[in-house]
Amino acid sequence: MNPAAHIGSSIRIKGDVTAQEPLTIAGQVDGTVHVQGHAVTVTPEGRITATITADTLVVSGHVTGRLQAAARILVRETAVIEGDLAAPAVSVADGATVHGRIETAEKGAKTATVLQMAS
Repeated sequence: MNPAAHIGSSIRIKGDVTAQEPLTIAGQVDGTVHVQGHAVTVTPEGRITATITADTLVVSGHVTGRLQAAARILVRETAVIEGDLAAPAVSVADGATVHGRIETAEKGAKTATVLQMAS
């Protein structure tokens, strides 16, 4: 059984959050979020003002800041993102709002595809 951490909807954190297990954020985080080797999920209730780094990011809530993933970023239809995204693979669902740059590059590649999005 994989342990998982959860920041509930009534929790507000100001500062740095680090973890080495999957993390779900339904509350508010202002600062940085760094999860090594696992996924970060931002629920529709989540409100994040932070730089987020993880293996995989799944965003359904509101994020202001830079998002960086080692594997992929999934932007769900309820997401509102103000900031840049960087990962080898980025998926943006219809209905999502992204104001920022999206940078994709295969692992180890020296070139990148950069998209400027505002929907």
